[in-house]
Amino acid sequence: MIALHPEFITKNGKKEFAVIPYEEFEALQELIADMEDLMDLREAKEEDADRPSVPLAEVKKMLGLLTN
Repeated sequence: MIALHPEFITKNGKKEFAVIPYEEFEALQELIADMEDLMDLREAKEEDADRPSVPLAEVKKMLGLLTN
């Protein structure tokens, strides 16, 4: 988990904005990108769940990469 150290900017006594150190911002951006990639991967795997698969050895054989 990323430790955040926000500073809050208030308006009329209510918190309006949170400011965080740039390093924490970068870490959050990277975490968000990783989560989006994971969500995309899971979605793609779910879409392909019913499709037939071919073992790697068979693909290599079809491509002429195996000599057996």
